Amino acid sequence: MIEASASIFLPRHLGCAHGRSLTLGPAGALMAIVNVTPDSFSDGGQFENTEAAVAFGLQAVAAGAAVLDIGGQSTRPGAADVAPAEEQDRVLPVIEALAARTDALISIDTYHAETARLAVAAGAHIVNDISGGTAEPEILAVTATSGAAYCLMHTSRRPDMVSDPMADQFAFLEKALGAARAAGLADDRLVIDPGFGFGKDSDDNLAIMTHLERLHTLGLPLLIGTSRKRFVAALAGADDNLSRDFATAATTALLRLAGGAIFRVHNVAANRAALAAADAIISRRYGDRS
Repeated sequence: MIEASASIFLPRHLGCAHGRSLTLGPAGALMAIVNVTPDSFSDGGQFENTEAAVAFGLQAVAAGAAVLDIGGQSTRPGAADVAPAEEQDRVLPVIEALAARTDALISIDTYHAETARLAVAAGAHIVNDISGGTAEPEILAVTATSGAAYCLMHTSRRPDMVSDPMADQFAFLEKALGAARAAGLADDRLVIDPGFGFGKDSDDNLAIMTHLERLHTLGLPLLIGTSRKRFVAALAGADDNLSRDFATAATTALLRLAGGAIFRVHNVAANRAALAAADAIISRRYGDRS
């Protein structure tokens, strides 16, 4: 793994809805996963009702999360599709309650344009789209109009994927970013996610981790989502969530040193400790970056 250059760790501000922003660069930021679903791969049903999801979100903020990512549909392979209306019934009450009770930024994890629109109206600041704008392209204009930030994820779950994993990153992301910009999303509201685990095998994921720094040529902050993924567990020989959390924390530290900016995680406390160690090394290496 080639280390990121000093410029990656300089401050940049991610513009978000409702006049908010998130400072990225000098320190890694944590995005806590709040799945309001019965079937997510590691915590399905755990926060299925509004009260449980809100309580977990508030605990995550207390543990160090800067962003709460609220999702109403499992994205694990083979998961059943959820109609937008049902997704909205799951997530909107959680977003409204959290917006009233915390100053943390709120992200809506959806590829449905109407869910994104309603979520921002309910108090969300960021739209996190695992399809990178390909499932419902109108989500791009909806997000631009709302003023929200947009996290654009790479996915290999598509017929035109390229066999080389890094070449495929650029093939997809450059096209998707072009569409996002054409819809009115400015670069200071864009984040890219290499999409660990989405249509990728263990070798693909490891190649992307090894060469993550190449994605900095796109000029945008990187969102990292390795938390409890099968390939992380396989690398570490982890067979339960606690072991997967330890393995995830290791990838968080490594990918922070490679320039990752936001880390989407299940266990906030473990990954906060990993980021603290990585950020201490970055500070020692590059000095004051404020």
